[in-house]
Amino acid sequence: MRTFVNESSENYLETILLLSRKLPVVRSVDIANALDFKKSSVSIAMKNLRQKEHITVTEQGYIYLTDEGRRIAEMIYERHELISKSLTALGVPEEIAAEDACRIEHVISPESFAAVKRAVTDSGLLDRA
Repeated sequence: MRTFVNESSENYLETILLLSRKLPVVRSVDIANALDFKKSSVSIAMKNLRQKEHITVTEQGYIYLTDEGRRIAEMIYERHELISKSLTALGVPEEIAAEDACRIEHVISPESFAAVKRAVTDSGLLDRA
């Protein structure tokens, strides 16, 4: 059983992960720009993630994922990628597949995701895409 993390927190963690792969450092303004959110909303979310020990923030305002935050972010990103690519391989337009993956990635159980991942891998669906 996983620690409960709400959808909003998962989105923030995933965004921090993706930004950290592109930028030398991640700041609140980068997250606000990526998500098209107000900086004040991001500030509140960062405070909550800090309290849950999913991120750390330096004195300079640089945001880093903790081990637990990274684990959650990578789990959500893996779900997003597999679901989105699978739907696209099935003929769903990329934009719709990405939107649907964003919703599904937060509600699918670990057991169901593992079964979907196994089925997709075993079927070679992504190899044909």
